[in-house]
Amino acid sequence: MAQHPDQEDLSVLLEDLFTDIAARRPSLIDLGLERVELTLSRLGMPHNAIPPAIHVAGTNGKGSTIAFLRSIIEAKGFSTHVFTSPHLVRYNERIVLAGREIDDATFIDVLKRVDDAAGEDALTFFETITCAAFLAFSEVAADFTLLETGLGGRLDATNVLSKPLATVITPIDYDHQKFLGETIEQIAGEKAGIFKPGAPAVIGVQNPDALKVLETKAAITKAVPFVHGAAWTSWPENGRLIYQDEEGLCDLGAPRLVGAHQMQNAALAVAATRAAGLSFDDTVLSAGIENAKWPARLQPLQSGPLVEILRDDEPQSEIWLDGGHNPHAAETLAVALGTLEEKSPKPLVLIAGLQANKDAIGFFRPFNGLARGVIATASEHQQALTPSAVAEAASAAGLNANAGGELFEAALLARRAVDGPARFLICGSLYLAGEVLEDNM
Repeated sequence: MAQHPDQEDLSVLLEDLFTDIAARRPSLIDLGLERVELTLSRLGMPHNAIPPAIHVAGTNGKGSTIAFLRSIIEAKGFSTHVFTSPHLVRYNERIVLAGREIDDATFIDVLKRVDDAAGEDALTFFETITCAAFLAFSEVAADFTLLETGLGGRLDATNVLSKPLATVITPIDYDHQKFLGETIEQIAGEKAGIFKPGAPAVIGVQNPDALKVLETKAAITKAVPFVHGAAWTSWPENGRLIYQDEEGLCDLGAPRLVGAHQMQNAALAVAATRAAGLSFDDTVLSAGIENAKWPARLQPLQSGPLVEILRDDEPQSEIWLDGGHNPHAAETLAVALGTLEEKSPKPLVLIAGLQANKDAIGFFRPFNGLARGVIATASEHQQALTPSAVAEAASAAGLNANAGGELFEAALLARRAVDGPARFLICGSLYLAGEVLEDNM
């Protein structure tokens, strides 16, 4: 009798398969839908057989908004498929099937079928995973699908749906200008490419220039706009989230995810459910908002070897982790850290690593006057800036910065940089955040 491989064997087989596919499939960004559409057609158009989908694009807050959407939908008792990127520790995080991360055996199966269907075509690595997600979603029962764009919107591999239940745009700011354009208007135009005729276009808090483009694109596409400030609004009140649209006012619980920006993300998720015609009462909405989880978004770290180094017998020290990596995310982080400082003053030290394609100086500017200093590090990703380059960028932004080498060396230097209880923020890169979570297990 043939023996089935155990979980450890399957994990090795999956990693070997990723290595093999990565060697043959381009890993660089190459926007366009033709390769994805051709591969999906050879697979029998699985993207047309997935549960009703909510498609989310934007610069910041996409993952958190999807986390709130998933939690709200599941609080009602429905099941969800979810596709997000990038992952933090394992690729399996990117594909959630009916509420559970895809298992290794299923992942291996759909990846091989996608790879075979693509053949010699230049399907990219990200496109391969995206097609695998659609294939898995089409073959497992669920009530709803939540899709996050990888980059942009119009030419993103996820943008093959003709009739989404709703489309959502989170706050737009500068990022990936090489691919999306140098102006806010150009970037917004690319994000608005997910709008579809007759589908709600749910638009969150926006820069006025971005908002103008989004509203124009919605009109051209004949999407149904559901715009913050016009169709709906929200505000914090007495530690709760108040949401209001033409259907009435909702008095909701607050997110456990830290930061005022998470109030906005939660409200956007509520707006998306309302625009999509999902009638959830305040009890369900509150339960979903309060129970939403999304790692590496101003996440407090409580244990592990890295925490032990940074705490160093100072139990009042705080260690926070965030994967935000552009100036807009940094501004949001600085506001949240400023609020923490008002409530409980402690010197703030950043342990930061960024990718080479990011605006490193712009990332550090919002922390000028807030952070005591920066200890620069680098993730193991091939496009990570060196610690010296990160330190130079932080210095150029007006911060006291030093290169710290690899992560644990940087943590030791950060701890030595201040006496007594301190607040440490590990930040600048989702790749770095993933390594932190993996090392801190």
